[in-house]
Amino acid sequence: MKKLFLLLVTTFLLIGCTADDETIYDYIGTWSGTYAGSDKGVWNFVVASDGKVTGTMHSDLNNENYNISGRLESSGQLTAELGLPSDGQFTGTLTIDGKGNGNYTNSLPTPTISGTWTGEKTK
Repeated sequence: MKKLFLLLVTTFLLIGCTADDETIYDYIGTWSGTYAGSDKGVWNFVVASDGKVTGTMHSDLNNENYNISGRLESSGQLTAELGLPSDGQFTGTLTIDGKGNGNYTNSLPTPTISGTWTGEKTK
């Protein structure tokens, strides 16, 4: 009887812990890519184990770097502030297969610049 109980408990635990469950750990690492629109350039950020996102976006338009600082949810939803220190948004979605895309806006420099970004996990 005890063996049957342990078998049932083990089975239920395995069912509840499938490999398809997304966690923040699927996204930890360095991500980079390009952006286009009113401005264009490159970006990169690091996703930490607590979901914190930090990085930079380099503008070809004015040869400046803008801080990216925000949070990534375990679903892959990214919400970050963009700017010096916070003049816009850098939002989008990362996938567990290492791809990402989204939108950006930045009110400085004037006029507001905006567009889309794409990238991938590099490490």
